[in-house]
Amino acid sequence: MVRQELKKIVVYTFFLAILLIPMLGFKTPTFQSGRVFKTLGVFVAILIFNFIVKLMRSSRKAGEVQKTPLTERAGAWINQFPKIYTLGGLIVLAGIFPLVANNYMIDVGITCLIYVCLGLGLNIVVGLCGLLDLGYIAFYAVGAYSYSLLNLTFGISFWAALPIGIVLGMIVGCIIGYPTLKMRGDYLAIVTLGFGEIVRLVLNNWDTLTAGPNGLFGMKRPVLYFPSFEESGFTWATYYLKSLPALYYCIFIIAILVIIGVRRLDNSRIGRAWIAIREDEVAAELSGVPTTWIKLLAYALGAAFASVAGAFFAAKLSYTNPNFFLFMESCIVLCIVVLGGIGSIPGIIVAAFVLIAAPEVFRQLEAYRMLAFGAIMTIMMIIKPEGLIPASRRRRELHEADETKPKD
Repeated sequence: MVRQELKKIVVYTFFLAILLIPMLGFKTPTFQSGRVFKTLGVFVAILIFNFIVKLMRSSRKAGEVQKTPLTERAGAWINQFPKIYTLGGLIVLAGIFPLVANNYMIDVGITCLIYVCLGLGLNIVVGLCGLLDLGYIAFYAVGAYSYSLLNLTFGISFWAALPIGIVLGMIVGCIIGYPTLKMRGDYLAIVTLGFGEIVRLVLNNWDTLTAGPNGLFGMKRPVLYFPSFEESGFTWATYYLKSLPALYYCIFIIAILVIIGVRRLDNSRIGRAWIAIREDEVAAELSGVPTTWIKLLAYALGAAFASVAGAFFAAKLSYTNPNFFLFMESCIVLCIVVLGGIGSIPGIIVAAFVLIAAPEVFRQLEAYRMLAFGAIMTIMMIIKPEGLIPASRRRRELHEADETKPKD
């Protein structure tokens, strides 16, 4: 085991050095090439720390290291610490974020929360049900264009158009999902990719309905209604969410509701049926699970959450365009699910903020920004192949083979 881990450190360091070579000699007022060597040194230090942790774990399993009373008390305190306090603290921090951040940071936070909703929706299809969907961004587009057309054509407000967009997204999800029920693996990925591109091309070429590549603009922002008592009598006062902090709190509440919904689904009978299909579809069907309807339900619910995110996205920008829904967006959402941990809700939330905020941190690198972004993803997947915060089942699956290997 020691020899294998040392070999990994050498190989991974060499691989990262190759990635960082193009950045040598690149200078900006805020970035110097000397940071490349610092980055490489930090990466090697992380690998060595990870190696030491693995050695300690393996020796603990072999009984070579005994727990001291101090470590036992610390572990007991951590286990007894209520998770509700941690969750409440994170919600409070997210709630006060717009009060201490500038508009640029708030805008990035809004984008991160939109991708949290998208990642959790795709997690139902990919993480829980095990269906590789590469055209998921099509449902995002359906939600955006549903609200845009309803608002511009009929004057329907955001909150009234939202359930209509959800229903339309679920219908499109079933339409795309039904022909792929018997497909698996690569074939399923190719077909869903094709459906996603079909939706984008339809939006791009249906000029009379979607205005084609010019897009739709002029949609109204979400509005809140308050009771108002005036001399003429009782009326409803309207408040449009035009400022970035107001939009942030709106998508923040939507994201919390999405998290609660996905969590409830994960712990329900439907969630267990999805996991059974993911593990072995034939065995699940023989056990009495209606695989056809359960898989269609996964497509429909995943599309519903994407439609919610799409409707808010269109309302925030007051503009939508087919070029917003390229295949690359589906790849980013899939990376969020994989990097965070397949089937892990906390992991997807963290990964959404990492993947969306990281390119903004490296914006000053301009052309080399995506190289730095790719290097970060590579480092994370090397150190944590099961994801940032993996689900317990996923962690057991990935480490089962390592535990059964003979030790040197």
